[in-house]
Amino acid sequence: MKKLFILISIASLAFGSCREKKTETTEIIREVKVETPEPDQEGILERTAKEVDKEVNQEIDKKIDEIGNDK
Repeated sequence: MKKLFILISIASLAFGSCREKKTETTEIIREVKVETPEPDQEGILERTAKEVDKEVNQEIDKKIDEIGNDK
């Protein structure tokens, strides 16, 4: 009985491993156009300087208005 079981298991391994496994694979290639925004040409220092400039200009305008109202 043991010999029959061993013979059947070896035969099943031999026939099972010799099978040709066909797996069909398809390759799908799709082109996608991605639009990216242009990177800022200014650095952090330039952007900060612009903000500070705005604030300083506002303060200067206020002082000029105060001086102009003294008449």
